[in-house]
Amino acid sequence: MSKADLHIDWATHKAAKYACENWHYSGCVPVGKLVKVGVWENGKFIGVVLFGRGASPQLGKPYGLGQDECVELVRIALTSHKNAVSRISALSIKFLQKANPKIRLIVSFADSLQGHHGGIYQAGNWLYSGIGTAKPRLVLTDGTTRHNRLYQGKNKQAIPKGALWSASTGKHRYLMPLDKAMKDQIQSISKPYPKRATKANSEDHSESGGAVPTGTLQSKEAV
Repeated sequence: MSKADLHIDWATHKAAKYACENWHYSGCVPVGKLVKVGVWENGKFIGVVLFGRGASPQLGKPYGLGQDECVELVRIALTSHKNAVSRISALSIKFLQKANPKIRLIVSFADSLQGHHGGIYQAGNWLYSGIGTAKPRLVLTDGTTRHNRLYQGKNKQAIPKGALWSASTGKHRYLMPLDKAMKDQIQSISKPYPKRATKANSEDHSESGGAVPTGTLQSKEAV
């Protein structure tokens, strides 16, 4: 796959919303406060890489880190592109780290329910620490699923008619340490990479060798 000129910069909420709704299998922007990194190839906006606190306020606690030291990569939403997703995510992480030097660890998850096993993380040399705790999912009438945290508290009233709760498998957890001390600290919990998902449930993506968390790509132009 040939490379195109790649530019990384901050993205607006409007651009992030468009990318997630059109170029990510979830079709939605994650809840909570987000850091939005935009991606351009040859001057054209092709998507976003989003970072956040994750579903748990204790994301960094297992690694002895505070809230300002650990973040989750929560979305990679891209349209058609020439650069590998692993390269795009690596440059986005460097961009984030430069603006937030206190961050020492990034956590991300690959959803096995969607046929993902984390190929882009493996291509980027992330450490694999196993499968997280399974949580219930809401299955909509069109077959798509939503995370339980979208319908907690007052949002329970927004549960679509006909949707059903279903048991879910845990997600594959990947870790990207941003300094040598952190890498040495978590090396002991590193496990062998899981194998690629079945071809029917995964997306082919060059060097990543696995499922890409962008879902079906669409031809609409980004705003």
